[in-house]
Amino acid sequence: MGYQVEKSDAEWREQLSPAEFQVLRQAGTERAFTGEYTDTKTVGVYKCRACQAELFRSDTKFDSHCGWPSFYAPLAGDTVEYIEDRSMGTVRTEVRCANCGSHLGHVFEGEGYGTPTDQRFCINSISLTLEPTEG
Repeated sequence: MGYQVEKSDAEWREQLSPAEFQVLRQAGTERAFTGEYTDTKTVGVYKCRACQAELFRSDTKFDSHCGWPSFYAPLAGDTVEYIEDRSMGTVRTEVRCANCGSHLGHVFEGEGYGTPTDQRFCINSISLTLEPTEG
């Protein structure tokens, strides 16, 4: 698939730390409860750490107690893309940045959270950069 931001693995490795590359470009996962945004309440916009595309707003972030930042909806429908993921012996839906194709996390439905969409976008903190807004 063609993305607005396309770089070679070598270029991504120059830009990203080894841990960021492993998650964003190789679909890794950071350990639960270790990410910088897991419990953050700061008002702002969450951007893709790789390309700075705006992905989520803090007003859609909620406490899911799963160990990763959780959102009930992306900023707009076309800011993320969905890929079928069968890597863990089950079918999950991977969430990627639609601007650069970087791995963000996964989305789950029907878990019973009291959110408007009944979805949980379970996103790696290391995939995001928070830009605070003045309030």
